[in-house]
Amino acid sequence: MKILVTGGAGFIGSAVVRQAIAAGHDVVNLDALTYAACLDNVASVAEHPGYAFEKADIRDRAALDRILAAHRPDAVMHLAAESHVDRSIDGPGTFIETNVMGTFHLLEAARAYWINQGSPDSFRFHHISTDEVFGSLAPAAEGGGQFTEDTPYDPRSPYSASKASSDHLVMAWYHTYGLPVVLSNCSNNYGPYHFPEKLIPVVILNALAGKPIPIYGDGSNVRDWLYVEDHADALLTVLQRGETGRSYAIGGENERSNLELVRTICALLDAKHPRKTGAYADLITYVTDRPGHDARYAIDPTRIRTELGWRPSVTVEEGLAKTVDWYLDNRAWWQALQARDGVGTRLGTGTGGAETGREVRR
Repeated sequence: MKILVTGGAGFIGSAVVRQAIAAGHDVVNLDALTYAACLDNVASVAEHPGYAFEKADIRDRAALDRILAAHRPDAVMHLAAESHVDRSIDGPGTFIETNVMGTFHLLEAARAYWINQGSPDSFRFHHISTDEVFGSLAPAAEGGGQFTEDTPYDPRSPYSASKASSDHLVMAWYHTYGLPVVLSNCSNNYGPYHFPEKLIPVVILNALAGKPIPIYGDGSNVRDWLYVEDHADALLTVLQRGETGRSYAIGGENERSNLELVRTICALLDAKHPRKTGAYADLITYVTDRPGHDARYAIDPTRIRTELGWRPSVTVEEGLAKTVDWYLDNRAWWQALQARDGVGTRLGTGTGGAETGREVRR
C-alpha cells in the first residue's frame, strides 16, 4: 500500500511511519512541523525509496488537494492533532482549529480525491483518536468497568472534546457520503521519541536532572499504558483488516496509577543510572491537580482481539525498561527539544486567561 500519514513526525505518527516502511509499504509523511514534531523521529527511514515528506498543515485544503493528487495514496492514516491536555486548558482555540477544522478539511480533501479515483472500495481513511473522549471511569474496585466501542462519549477537557468532535465528523462522512473510514481509540501511549512534556519523559528527565518529579494530586489517577510500537502495529492491523464504518478500542492491558508508574520508573533509574546520594523516588513532589482531571481510563480490547487477532506484546514493566534505556542512550534527541515552547514548565493550571480570538501567549 501507499499510505498518507498525517502527523508522521510526531510521537505516534513516527512509530507508524517506521513500522509501515519496515512492513514494505510506501509512506507519504504529511506534517506541519509544529512544536511537538521532530524529523529526527523518522531519520532512520528518511532515505528509503518508499518514503516521502510533505510539509503542510491539515487546515490548508489547497495543500491537501495537491498532495493527494501528486502521491495518489491507497489510504490515509490521520494522526495529526494537538494532543496535550494541559496545553488545551491554557489555549483551547488551537485544539479546535487543528483537531476539528483540520479533520474537516482532510475529510473533504480525501472525499474529493476518493471520488476522483472512482470511489474504490479498497480506499481507507483511518482516523486515530483517544480513549479520553469517553470521559472518566470510577475505580475498578468500585465497579468502574472499562471503555468499549459502545461507551457513550463524555469528554471533559478541551482536548478530549476536540477529539470527540473529530470522531463524530469522521463517522458522519461515512454515513452521509460513504467514505470508507475506520476509527480507533487508544489508551495512553509511551515509549521512544515521546515528546518531553508528557508524564513519562518528564519523570525520566527531571530525575536525571535532580529536579522535583511532579505528580498531580495524590497520584491515584489510573491509566492503561500502551507501548507505542504495539500501538503502531495495531493501527496498521486496523487499517488493513478493520471493517469500514467500525471503531476499534486499542488498549495496553496495563492499568497503573500515576504514583505506581512513577515509582516503577524511579526504581529502574536506581538500577540503571543510580544517584550519588539517595533514591530517585526521593524527588517525588505532589503538585496541585489538573483542572477536570479524569480519575481513570481503561480499555476493553475484546473487539480488536477477537475480530482482528491483535493484542499487545509488551507489558508495562518491559516497556518502561525499554523506554528508560532509550532516554539514557539518546540524550542528544531530548536535549535538543528542551528549549521548545512550554517544555519544562507547568502548563494547564487554569490560570492562563481566556482566549479572545487569538492564541494565549505564555
